[in-house]
Amino acid sequence: MPENPYLNVLFTAALTVSFIIASSYGVGLLARLIARLRGASTRFQENTFAGYLFASPWIVGFLIFVVVPLAFSLYWSFTDYRVTSNTPLNWVGLENYKTILFGDDNFRASIINTLYLTVIGLPLQLGVALLLAVLLNQRTRGERIFRMAFYLPVILGFNTAVLLCWRLMLNTGTGIINLIIRSAANAFPPFSYLNRLAIYIQELVTAFFLGLNTGKFNLLNKVVENALPAANRVPLWVQSPLWTKMSVVLLMVWSCGAMMLIFLAGLNNIPRELHEAAEVDGATGWQKFWRISLPLLTPYIFYNLVVGMINSLQIFEPIFVLYHDNQPIVSSTISMVYYLWQKSFSHFEMGYGSAISWIVLVIILIITIIQFRLQDRWVTYDVY
Repeated sequence: MPENPYLNVLFTAALTVSFIIASSYGVGLLARLIARLRGASTRFQENTFAGYLFASPWIVGFLIFVVVPLAFSLYWSFTDYRVTSNTPLNWVGLENYKTILFGDDNFRASIINTLYLTVIGLPLQLGVALLLAVLLNQRTRGERIFRMAFYLPVILGFNTAVLLCWRLMLNTGTGIINLIIRSAANAFPPFSYLNRLAIYIQELVTAFFLGLNTGKFNLLNKVVENALPAANRVPLWVQSPLWTKMSVVLLMVWSCGAMMLIFLAGLNNIPRELHEAAEVDGATGWQKFWRISLPLLTPYIFYNLVVGMINSLQIFEPIFVLYHDNQPIVSSTISMVYYLWQKSFSHFEMGYGSAISWIVLVIILIITIIQFRLQDRWVTYDVY
């Protein structure tokens, strides 16, 4: 290898391109050979070679970066593999899985925290996305600008720069979100009462989930005893364990642009004749939405529900950026994938972390299968 770093990059790039070309050509030749052994015609053999030649970069990449790591991960999950240890791997069988499922309180807490984000955050995300889609379906002036504005968070994603901006905005004393809440409460007294009630309800729910983590409900009893918070109280987004999960839920709702576009496509796909017939019968706007639009949107709701459930069960970036350096409260919001990262890349327990990853995979598969099994009870495809 050359010592010049620029030459190293060029040399590595050249090797990568050469490997892609060679592997693609090899896969194409292998496919053509198999077609020839099966007695296919010359034209079919050439088509097979061309098809696999262009598809093989993805095939080879899938094998190298997905199948092989999956195989190693499955093997390591049955060992006590530690990256920093010089001792050889020891086969421990199902010991890692037994410890995780029956003896690891931190993993149980991560499941409860992830359950909170799924049960509370996902319905809010779906509801806001559907509301935005209905509003943007009204054909108003500046419609494209609003669509771009609401979809922009999807383009930005949960990258570090965006999440650090959110961390500043969620600051209790100087964050713009709490400044807006204070200004609205001072200018409009009824909003102050609604804000206090919302804070009380949210802290009750979160204290209950925190009690499930530890088995002790002292914090819940304290919230109940304190009753409604003071008039000048604002959410403690990133300073209190009672608000850490809700701040992640807020980010989930903020990024609902992809769901909004799916719902918007569904609304545009509903036959206009149905709404026109309902108007002739004297139906109101709410009746048209509840009786016509919502039932016909169930396939889109089902898709967003499945994808949103998978994403919420794998949430990691907001928790890592917002609370990674705040150890006293990070345990109140740790998710399954964050706990997986912590064990694998912070404690370097690759065997234990691999077992966690497979448990998370099984949980996601079971929930997804249940969703598909239950879709016949509420999803309708009659019009389509």
